[in-house]
Order: sequence, then C-alpha cells, then structure tokens
Amino acid sequence: MMMQKEYMRRLRLISLTVLLLAAAAVAQQPTSPAQQPSAPAPLPSPGGQPQAATKRPPQAKTHAEFNDYNTAYAITGGPAMEKAANDFAAKYPDSELRPFLYSKAMHEYQTENNPDKILAMGDKVLSLDPDNSVALVLTATVLSDSLSDSDPDREHKIAQIQRNAGRAIQTVDTAFTPPAGATAEQVGAYKTMLLSMAHSALGITALKSNDDAMAERELKLAANLGKAQPDPYVWYHLALAQDHQKKYSEALASVEQAVQHAQANPDLAKLAAGERDRLQKLTGTVPAGQQPAANSSQPPH
Repeated sequence: MMMQKEYMRRLRLISLTVLLLAAAAVAQQPTSPAQQPSAPAPLPSPGGQPQAATKRPPQAKTHAEFNDYNTAYAITGGPAMEKAANDFAAKYPDSELRPFLYSKAMHEYQTENNPDKILAMGDKVLSLDPDNSVALVLTATVLSDSLSDSDPDREHKIAQIQRNAGRAIQTVDTAFTPPAGATAEQVGAYKTMLLSMAHSALGITALKSNDDAMAERELKLAANLGKAQPDPYVWYHLALAQDHQKKYSEALASVEQAVQHAQANPDLAKLAAGERDRLQKLTGTVPAGQQPAANSSQPPH
C-alpha cells in the first residue's frame, strides 16, 4: 500500500485541487446584511433544466460580525487561523459564518501537511455543518490514505470513512455551497471533483480491507469522474485491485495511466513503473529491450 511519504505527497497534490474550493469560500464572504438574498435561485444545468437548489450562503447578522469575519478570514497559517476561528466562534456563538472560518483553518493545515489538524478542523466544520461537502470528502480522504493494519481504532476509522464519503455522495447536489457567481459548468466541475475524491476514499479503504472487487468498483468510478484532472494515485490503486484479482491486462492498462500522470511525483512514478514491469512480464507484453524492474515479480501489498 501507500508509504507514509507517498501519503504526504498525495495530501499536497490534493491541496492544489481543493484550493479551488478554498477560493470558493473566499468568494462567498457575505455582503452587507441588507443586500443578502433570502435564498438562491436554482442553477440551470448544462442541458437547460434546473438543478436541485443548493443551500443559501451563510449570512452575517450585523455589520460588526461581517467585518470581524473578514478580518479573521484574511489570516494565514494553521495555528493562527484556528485561533481566529475559535475567537470568532466565542464572540459570535450563533454565527452562520463559523464553519467558513474552520474550513479556512482546515485548508491552512492542509497546505502545511498536518493530517491530525486537518481532521480536527474537519470535525469542527462538521459539528456545525454536518453535510459540508468539502469537510466530508477531505476527512474521508485523509483517513483512508493514512489507514494502516496497525491502527488501534482501525474499525472506527473505516466506519467514519464510509460514513463521511457516503454522506458526501448522497448530499453533494443539495449541500454544496457553490462560489458566488459560479456558472453551472463550474459548479458541476466542483461537484464532480468532490464525488471522485469520495469514491477514491471508499476504494482505497476497500483495498486496504482486502475487498478487491469493491475497491475496483469504487476506484473505477473515481477514475471516470476524474478524467478532466486524472489522479495517478487512483489509477495506481485501481491497478493493484485488478492485479490482486489476476485481471492482469486490465491492471496493466490502469497502471499505464498512473505512469503517464505521475511525472510530477518521482516516488509514485517509481512504484507505478515497478507494477507496470511486473504486469508486462505476466502478460508477455514487455517491450523489446526493456528490462523489468528488480524484485518486481511479487505483487505489491
């Protein structure tokens, strides 16, 4: 499975993707209370039919709350942003804006590669906004990527991954708050990205639980949803799930995708190349002059 350094690299890769959603939170800073609409109009879908109405953006009750929110949101750095969120929540215990500040803290810790704090801030967000799509997906992703056989609370983590990822899949159409001014196509892209990450978390968890058939189903869904921005980790783990089931030709096709998209990550590229060499040998498709990687005769675990 994924080594710890591979997990941290994946977290940084995801960070680049989810920063789009962090930017969405900036765009959703509330306007003056007098200018805020009572509810959003349904967004038209690309086909012209209205989509399910999303929940309205949070609103400040006073100008002071609005100004304090903007001041807090401008802070950077995980610890400082967490303190700002806590201070704001203490001053405005009923504010609808609290989840946004904890979401910002979650993203700050994400850029700092601090998985424990990502989970802590994600839990804060979900305690205030249980269907927050980004928090559900990001916590499920962090938990699935760090899941190991030696976890003392392994079964609890698995249940939480399945609960959070499953909830995100069920509610993203109604619970995701889109960026202000986003087009229907942009909102669709955000939702598709979140769905891909949710299915990836379920697939990697299934793979680590030796349920290769389930892993293959979930990772195929994740890969298909992520075609616009292919994730080499998804393709690599899909190849492992297929390899474990002796679907060698399919696994080879999947790992080729991983190799193709892993150039920015030398460690993952090396793992994927080793898996490709093994599968090429098993299927008799080793290109002329290409030598299989050393010790690649055993399937990865």
